[in-house]
Amino acid sequence: MIALLRGKLVEKRPPILIVDVMGVGYELEAPMTTFYDLPAAGAAVVLHTHLVVREDAQRLYGFSLPQQRDLFRSLLRVNGVGPRVALAILSGLSIDEFIACMTDQDIDRLTRVPGVGRKTAQRLIVEMRDRLAEAGETSLASQPHPGSAPKPDPVGDAVSALIALGYKPVEASRVVRNVAAEDLTSEQIIRHALRSLSGAVS
Repeated sequence: MIALLRGKLVEKRPPILIVDVMGVGYELEAPMTTFYDLPAAGAAVVLHTHLVVREDAQRLYGFSLPQQRDLFRSLLRVNGVGPRVALAILSGLSIDEFIACMTDQDIDRLTRVPGVGRKTAQRLIVEMRDRLAEAGETSLASQPHPGSAPKPDPVGDAVSALIALGYKPVEASRVVRNVAAEDLTSEQIIRHALRSLSGAVS
């Protein structure tokens, strides 16, 4: 099991990023909450990882915080939640916001995440609320997520990232147009778009 990567950030194209570790390029998928923490391409980076092995593919997922990886792993244990949905949850909600959804039994906000229907949201609340209580919510305390360096086409990158996270192209384009500004990076545009899609107050 690959638990951690330390190397040079070569490319970041949400939700994909590439890290060069001693000449070997690792391709990872990461939630937007991790992208908010990433330095500019070319800088050193440390990522906590989780490897998913299937018959047809092996995918590596990266996280800036071990708490994000722990929550990702817990989400994978919920029936009906695979890596794609777990990644979307961690992209649309911070750890604190996810805990609040569990505590408040906020099904409506959970169902705004692509791939999460009412039955899955109900299962998440039942199963994850108990696990969070057992583990202690403080062990998953999150940290602020500062923005990263701008990209050549932040609007296009933002739309592509939302589509990769499961949103429909028309919906992704509409919400990005509503929040896009010349002085925002792709990560910042995506952050605002996800807040808008989840109904959160910016």
